[in-house]
Amino acid sequence: MELAQVRLLVTDFAACYRFYADVLGLKPQSGATEGPYEKFSPHTGSAGIALQDRAMMAEILDELGESACGHRSLVVLRVDDLDAYVAEITGRGAVLLHGPASMTDRMRVAHLKDPEGNLVELQEWLLLRG
Repeated sequence: MELAQVRLLVTDFAACYRFYADVLGLKPQSGATEGPYEKFSPHTGSAGIALQDRAMMAEILDELGESACGHRSLVVLRVDDLDAYVAEITGRGAVLLHGPASMTDRMRVAHLKDPEGNLVELQEWLLLRG
């Protein structure tokens, strides 16, 4: 078994597409800026984040409501230099909720939200510094 992706169900596909591509700097697979689906990949590693139009998925699964409420997901991205990456993405419009700050003696984190309110945690693993 292999984890293919984490998929977020979103109502404003275009805004979320711009956030993951233009603000966070992830690479889109196909360039489908209006949806209904797009996968984003970091520059290294094999994991991906995908966006799926919530209304399209609701046609398949009747139990999905019009919108999600509360924090239902947390996307975690590891970066080599948290301070540099945070400076880069805030320059492109990201608004931090918290950090950068130490979470443990082995990790520093920063938190923000995408346009749908999904939480994004940026991690810098201090143990990898040697």
